[in-house]
Amino acid sequence: MTRRSRIVEEQKTVERMIRLYCRHKEDNKEMCDSCRELLEYALTRLAHCPFGEKKRTCRQCPVHCYKPEMKRKIAEVMRFSGPRMIWYHPKSAIRHVWREWLT
Repeated sequence: MTRRSRIVEEQKTVERMIRLYCRHKEDNKEMCDSCRELLEYALTRLAHCPFGEKKRTCRQCPVHCYKPEMKRKIAEVMRFSGPRMIWYHPKSAIRHVWREWLT
């Protein structure tokens, strides 16, 4: 079994969180334009993370690379989706919490 990169794992997790938010909080069957824009922004930020594979979770990161408006939006998504991830994507949720505790 090959191990996926840390960045790819974080990208999958943030995508799951945004999709969960859009579907359950905004009641959209398909991802709306606003959430799609946020997802693209977040994936780009992760792809260009200066810490690469030694990346911490974004909450613990000393570098704040999000624009203020996008930071507000992703915080709202995470506040809603974070507690629900254990029910919808338990592996991602456990992996994310585990990594936060380790770093």
